[in-house]
Amino acid sequence: MLHSLMAPHRLNAHTLVHDPGSKMFSHVNLTWGWAWQEYTNPPECCCRCGFTVRTPATVRDNEMAAENKDPVFKDVDLQSKTNNTEHHTSVISVAQLIVRRGQPFTVTLQLTQPFNPGLHPLTIVAVTGSAPSEDRGTKSSFGIPDDVKRSPSAKTLWKIELGRSSSPQTGILTLTITPPANTPIGEYTLSVRHRDKEMLLPTLVVLFNPWCPDDWVFLPDEKERQEYVMSEKGIIYKGSGQYISPMNWDFGQFENNTVNICMKILDLNHKHLKDPADDVSARCNPIYVSRVISAMINCEDDNGVLEGNWGNSFWGGVTPSQWNGSYAILKQWFDIGCHPVKFGQCWVFAGVMCSVMRLLGIPCRVVTNFQSAHDTNGNLTIDVYHSDYGVREKESSDSVWNFHVWVEGWMKRPDLTKDGKYDGWQVLDPTPQEKSDGAYCCGPAPVKAILNGDTKVKYDVPFVFAEVNADRIDWLIKADGSKVNIFIDAVSVGQNISTKSVGSNKRMNITDTYKYREGSEEERAAFKRAVDNIPSTAEENEEKPENGEREDKVIMRYEEVSKPMNGQDVSLKLVLHTEGSDARLLSINISVQAMMYNGSPAVTIQNEVKEEALQPGKDLSVPILVPFSTYWKHMLQCNSMKISALVTDKLRPECTYLAVDDVVLMNPPISVTVSGQTRLNREASGEVVFMNPVNETLKDCNLTVTGSGLLDEEINENLPDLRPNNRVRIKFFFVPYKSGEKILMANFTCSVFRDVKGSCTITVRE
Repeated sequence: MLHSLMAPHRLNAHTLVHDPGSKMFSHVNLTWGWAWQEYTNPPECCCRCGFTVRTPATVRDNEMAAENKDPVFKDVDLQSKTNNTEHHTSVISVAQLIVRRGQPFTVTLQLTQPFNPGLHPLTIVAVTGSAPSEDRGTKSSFGIPDDVKRSPSAKTLWKIELGRSSSPQTGILTLTITPPANTPIGEYTLSVRHRDKEMLLPTLVVLFNPWCPDDWVFLPDEKERQEYVMSEKGIIYKGSGQYISPMNWDFGQFENNTVNICMKILDLNHKHLKDPADDVSARCNPIYVSRVISAMINCEDDNGVLEGNWGNSFWGGVTPSQWNGSYAILKQWFDIGCHPVKFGQCWVFAGVMCSVMRLLGIPCRVVTNFQSAHDTNGNLTIDVYHSDYGVREKESSDSVWNFHVWVEGWMKRPDLTKDGKYDGWQVLDPTPQEKSDGAYCCGPAPVKAILNGDTKVKYDVPFVFAEVNADRIDWLIKADGSKVNIFIDAVSVGQNISTKSVGSNKRMNITDTYKYREGSEEERAAFKRAVDNIPSTAEENEEKPENGEREDKVIMRYEEVSKPMNGQDVSLKLVLHTEGSDARLLSINISVQAMMYNGSPAVTIQNEVKEEALQPGKDLSVPILVPFSTYWKHMLQCNSMKISALVTDKLRPECTYLAVDDVVLMNPPISVTVSGQTRLNREASGEVVFMNPVNETLKDCNLTVTGSGLLDEEINENLPDLRPNNRVRIKFFFVPYKSGEKILMANFTCSVFRDVKGSCTITVRE
C-alpha cells in the first residue's frame, strides 16, 4: 500500500521512496541528485523537512509519463515592450524583441515542472546566419549551470543569469541574457533545451550599442546619441559656399519594416553572396558594416538601393530633388524586389545611408562640403579649362562641385592604431564616384587623418583630403590650342563644411575638423604631408606654373544688387580695382552658364563682351543682368548659374584675369501649417499655400506631402493651372500614428519651378 504525506514546505524537494519487499527507503534530493540510504525507523526524512512516500515503480512511471505526455515548456515571455524601452528600440517595435549588444535583456520562461539545474540543466543556443559557428562568433551556447561545452576558440560568449524573481519550484524562470559587445549584429534564433526537449524562441534582432562603453560605436554624450541615433528628422545643406540653403530631410529610420529592409541590404551585398559565413561573422565590426552600407546604397556593382542620375532626363523615375526623406526610397526598393530606385544624387544617397546607419545603431550625421573637389587621378590638384571667352573649353576629368554631401559615422579605429588616435568621426560616402578595393564605396576615412594629411591611412583618405583641400589650377585655352595658367587657387576648395547642430536647427560649421586655417603653417604642412604620402602609382602632378602676379594686377569681386530669387531677374555687379599708376583699357568677357551642382555645365545662358577703362585707385563697376525670361527654361534642371568674367589688358594681352561666381537661386516661399493640437491616432488637418510670383501661368502643377509618423502614404495631388499672382490653397487630413516631434513636408513642382519645398514641425501628443 502506498502512503503519502505531503511536506509542509518543498524548499529542497526531498522524497522518501519505499520498497515494501526490502523494507528499505531511499532518500531522493531532486535538487542535487540521488542519495541512497537505508532507514530502520521510517517514515521520516533525515533532514526533517517533510516527505512523500512512493514506490520506485511509481516514481519511474510518473517521470516517464511527465516526459512523454506533458510538454516541458509551458510559456515564454520575451518582455519585448520593457526590453525594447530599456534598449532604446521601442520606437522601432514593441512586438518584436530588438536589443543592443553589450546590454542585458530579460526573458521569462515558464516550465511545466520544477527547475532543478543539477538534474536537468537549461541550455540556450543563439545563432545567426546560414552557417553559424562558435569560432566565427555567429553561434553561442550558454546555460544554467554554465557547464556548457563550447569551442575553445569561441569568438563570442553570451551570458545568462537566473533572476531573483525566479521561482524554480514552480518552474517560473526569469532569465537575464547579455549578448557581448562584439556580437555580430543581425537576426538571431534562440533555442532553449531542457529535459531533452527543445523550443525555439521568436526571432530577435541585435543592434550596435552606442550606450555601451565596450562597443566600438560608443558615444559618451547623451544629447549626441539622441541627435545622431534616435532623431528621425534632420537638415541637409545645399547651394554653394555663398548661398547655403537648408533642406529638411525625413530619415524615418524607425518606420514600419525598416529592420527587415536593413537586414536585406546587408544580405544582398556582394561579400555576403560570395561567402555568407564570413560576411555575417564580420558584422561584429562597425568598420566593416559601414563600408558594406556605403557600397549598397548605390547600385553600381550590386543590387543597391539607389540609381544615380546626373543628366537632364529622369524619365521612369523621380527627380532627385523631389525626394523629402529616406523611408519612401527604402520601402520602394524592398517592395519591388530589391531593384534600384530611380533616381538619386549625392544628398539623397547620403540621407538614405544615414537612415540605415542610425537604425543599425551606428551614430551618423549628414555633412555638406561646399566647393568640393573630385580628384580623379589622385594628384591633389584640380585642373579647370577655359576658352578665350571664359567659358569652360572642355570637360576635365577633374571637377569642383558646388557642394557634395556625405555622412560621418562615429566609431573606434583599433585597426589603425592602439592609442585611439583615429577614433571618432569617419567619412563615409555612398555616392558612386571612384572605386575603393574594387567596389563603389568610400570610407570609413578618419576625419583626424584628413585634417593632418595622413593619406596613408585607410580607407580612401587621399580622395576625401582632395575633396576638402585640393589646389585648383585654372587654364586658358587659346585659339592655337596652347594653354596658359591664369590662376592658382589654394584656398577655395572645401568651404563651409556644414552639418546640423545637436538639438537645434542651426547650421554647424565643422571645416576646422577637416583642415587647418587656409594658408596657415599647419595647413600647408598637412598638404605637403598628403602629397608626400601619395602612392607612386598615382599620376604625377603637372608642374605648377608661377602665377606671375604683378603689383598693378587687377583685383575683381562680385557684389549682389539684390538677393537672387527664382522668378526674378538676377542682378549683380562686377567690381574691378587696380593700384597701378596707369589707366588700363580692359576687354571684359562675361558669360553666364546654367550648371549642374556637380560642376558640369548644362548650357550657356548668355554672353556679352565689354570694353572699359579702369582708372588707378578707383573701383570700376560693371553691371550684370540676367533676366528671368532668359534663364528660366535653362534652370529647370540645373542647380546654379556660373558667372565667369575673363578680363584682358588690351595693351598687354598676356595679362589675363579670371573671376568666377556661383549663383544659387532661392525658390519662392511655400507655406505649410497645421491647425490646433495634434494628438496620437486622432485626425488632424493641415494646409499648404503657394502663390504664383511670375507673369506666367504655371502648368503641370503637382503637390506631394510626406511625414514619417504622420502619413502612412504620401499625399500626391495634381493641381489645376495657376494664373499669375493667384494662389493655390490645399487642405488635407491625416492621422498621426507616432507621438513626439514630427515634421510635415510639402513639395510643389510645375512648369516653371521645380521642387519648391516647405515644412512644418509639429508635436504629436498622446
